[in-house]
Amino acid sequence: MARLPLLLALTCLGSGAALVGGRALLPLIPAPDPSTPTPTLERLRRFSPDPERRREASLLLLPRQAKGDLAGERRLLRGQGWGGDELAALVLKRDALAAEALGDQKAAQQRWQQLVRRFPHTPASADGLYALGRQQPQLRQKLRSRFAAHPAALAAAVEAGPSDADRLQAALHLARHGVRWPGAGPRLRQACQSKTAAATPSQRDQLARGLAQLGDSAAALSCLKGSPPSPATQLALSRALLGGGSQQQAQAESLLLQLAKSAPRSSQASEAAALLSEQPGPRALQALKGLPSALQATAPVQARRAMESGDIGATLAVLQRWPKDPASWELQWQQARQALLKRQWATATTLLSAPIGRELPVGLVGRQRFWLGFSQKQQGATAKAQRTWTDLTKQHPGGYYGWRAAVRLGRGDLNLDPRSSPALVQPQWHPLGSGDWQIDRLWRLGQPLEAWEHWRTERSSPPTSPQELITEGRLRRAVGDHWIGLGQLEQASLRLPVNANCALAQQLELDLQTASFVAELKEAGATAGVPAALLAAVAKQESRFSPGVSSGAGAVGLLQLMPATAAELAGTPLAADDLTDPARNAQLGALYLKQLLGQWQGNPVLMAASYNAGPGATSGWVTPQLQQEPELWIEAIPYPETRLYVKKVLGNFWNFQERPLASC
Repeated sequence: MARLPLLLALTCLGSGAALVGGRALLPLIPAPDPSTPTPTLERLRRFSPDPERRREASLLLLPRQAKGDLAGERRLLRGQGWGGDELAALVLKRDALAAEALGDQKAAQQRWQQLVRRFPHTPASADGLYALGRQQPQLRQKLRSRFAAHPAALAAAVEAGPSDADRLQAALHLARHGVRWPGAGPRLRQACQSKTAAATPSQRDQLARGLAQLGDSAAALSCLKGSPPSPATQLALSRALLGGGSQQQAQAESLLLQLAKSAPRSSQASEAAALLSEQPGPRALQALKGLPSALQATAPVQARRAMESGDIGATLAVLQRWPKDPASWELQWQQARQALLKRQWATATTLLSAPIGRELPVGLVGRQRFWLGFSQKQQGATAKAQRTWTDLTKQHPGGYYGWRAAVRLGRGDLNLDPRSSPALVQPQWHPLGSGDWQIDRLWRLGQPLEAWEHWRTERSSPPTSPQELITEGRLRRAVGDHWIGLGQLEQASLRLPVNANCALAQQLELDLQTASFVAELKEAGATAGVPAALLAAVAKQESRFSPGVSSGAGAVGLLQLMPATAAELAGTPLAADDLTDPARNAQLGALYLKQLLGQWQGNPVLMAASYNAGPGATSGWVTPQLQQEPELWIEAIPYPETRLYVKKVLGNFWNFQERPLASC
């Protein structure tokens, strides 16, 4: 019997040593993430000596094991709401949402109250304030004050009422923090028209700016009621008017000139001058002459004048003085393109060899390098051209110009045979690298919505730097907002310097090469006999993988099909929702692409041009040059939209097929 206490002591000591030893080994074990196999997560959830790892594993298992089973989700997270950090708040929120969906309102209320009490400043508690605010409206006010840009606060603003004064304050909140939130537009218009809660001039200015940002210039002007707009509102209003007809464009140019004259050294005046310099036609050119002298000597204005004159010396002077300005980049390309189409190879080489090439962003450098090699080849410098193209395929192998360089070097081409074309790959998980450890941890634990809400709550202004655009673009895509998300990633490629961190540039390439709705596109491609990568290439350019969008011309869905064309392909009338269904839209789009490929004997250039401009217009452009010099043929397409479209779609196809990455 005397040996029993000793045995118990040794057992406890051994268990404690094992626990301490297990914890000591934790830093050596990689933290779990969405790529961690399910069996590994199961072992961590059950046997890890670290409760933090057990909770992380439970969160990662949610989409794999619960799969919409809300009761199962609650069981998986039971007892995981301990501690005082973001994950405890997340567990309480998920449990409250599951309880609500299951009809257990008492449990849901308890969880929401715990969440708001324990984590008053954590973004997850915004949902608690929103839910509890159904019975306690004052909590909605607290929500908007504490978490201004959180989606829950924006949803609460759209639902605000019942008094006109409440609705006015809610509309102003939306104008400042979420003008593009669904339902914001009607709220802003209602607030502008209200007579019982009349807005002050400054409030009307705020509302008008929001309406202008939504493109509703008529409502914005009406909201101002004749009051002069602030510079920021005047700029937003001008942008909206530029999208209208000739009369609205003339009005916009007048507003831009007024803004530039009123405060010539302000940032809004600089933007006004840049916008004015981008407008075509003699009217805008004449307006530039009225700019103050401080704005006359800016890159956009001087670039426009050099473009109009066609003087190569003036162009080179602009490129030398402002090599980092986007206006210089566009001037270089437009002048070089004209020289290429006129087969003035020496002039093109001079323009494309300007030192500005070292300042171009990653999204434009491929174009400059490819055409420099092309011009060198045309002048007989074949070896030099080969070196230029080889460097291009190493440093910028993706997109249209990476494809054309590979073809010119005999190193690959597009593969339209669905039997041998590489399969479209499912999106892979990669670290976010936002710079915020909480956001990065939520991303690592497969909680993109929470990461997105945290990011949005913490930010007071739109992203501007390439790193911010990449982070927000990835977050938006992860929560299904592909339209803005992909747009931000493409914007990042036009801001990321060519000498930027290679790992960041590679991550951006991977993001731009990541398709959505992969399963639907693969099934549609297999059924129709076209590569799924081609369907993805068209979907990315047509809709940015947004199945609910419609064009001004009436095209609908993932591959932007016209309803009449879709009905003809289907052989039966279609319901309104048919074309917004990704699978159905992909099926019909695949049939149309198959039809176009057959019509053009498998020529991808003519297929892409026809998808955008129609087979009739495309047939009028066909010349022998298409076979001999396809790059120049594409540059000669008379429709600028179709010219860009062809390059984008075929560049997307190359990316989805090859997934090329720059060498670091």
